Amino acid sequence: MQKKLNKIIYKTNNYLYRYFSKQKNTQLINPMIYGLLPGGKKVRSKILFDVGSIFKVDKKIILQVAAAVECIHAYSLIHDDLPCMDNDNIRRGKLTTHKKFSESTAILAGNSLLTIAFQILSDKRFNLNEKKKIKLINLLSESSGHTGIAGGQFLDLSYEKIKKNKKQIIEMQIKKTGRLFSFCCVAPIIISGKIKFINKFNKIGNEIGLLFQIADDLIDLRGKSSTVGKKTKKDLKMGKATLISLLGTDNTIKYADNLKLKIFRSLKIFGKKGDDFKETINYILNRTK
Repeated sequence: MQKKLNKIIYKTNNYLYRYFSKQKNTQLINPMIYGLLPGGKKVRSKILFDVGSIFKVDKKIILQVAAAVECIHAYSLIHDDLPCMDNDNIRRGKLTTHKKFSESTAILAGNSLLTIAFQILSDKRFNLNEKKKIKLINLLSESSGHTGIAGGQFLDLSYEKIKKNKKQIIEMQIKKTGRLFSFCCVAPIIISGKIKFINKFNKIGNEIGLLFQIADDLIDLRGKSSTVGKKTKKDLKMGKATLISLLGTDNTIKYADNLKLKIFRSLKIFGKKGDDFKETINYILNRTK
């Protein structure tokens, strides 16, 4: 699995380095690249390639979509780390963008990464017909804004030190984490034109987002900052509304295992073509950093 991830990390980072090298060299380029590259595990990009493989989508097209997704993800992390949000000093084993530069620079760098994602998808060199480009841009916008990442982050902050029920926590985590995973599951289907599978993979993406968030919460609870590359044991201190805080660790793990089996059952119709996708899902749930 790690070899496959490394290959995608190399391809995606190489594309982004080349893309940014052609940008006008403004004072925001360095903090943008700092927050974006070399980046993390590229799990979202891996899912794009996994689903793209199931539906036989050109890997060059998937790579460009992956580059846009990584820009959105980096924007969300830069803003998530800000003092007015989760107030983190370390991300991916190095100083967060606002600590390396300044708070205002981090906000502007994050905003610029958000917009450059749409620049990548609307680029004339992106070899896709205009209708499909617009669908991708529209869906990524919904996944990133008030109905997605930003809205989920708002709820996450609003729910601190307030008891919330299971439905509310799941809805918040689907917005904050699941919607971008859902985009990664659906984008290759939009590109392929096999639209009858969109609802199925939209749901799978939301469920993968829940698995990812549960794994993240377990890492925060059990992990060491030196190993994870960011501060751990924050959720309890900040009073975060998580499934762990509501259900307890053992019940949350059971919930995640059952959810994974449910996803695997829904992928059964694709046979061996879904094996890489299932391997990625296992990786997401069992990771330790």
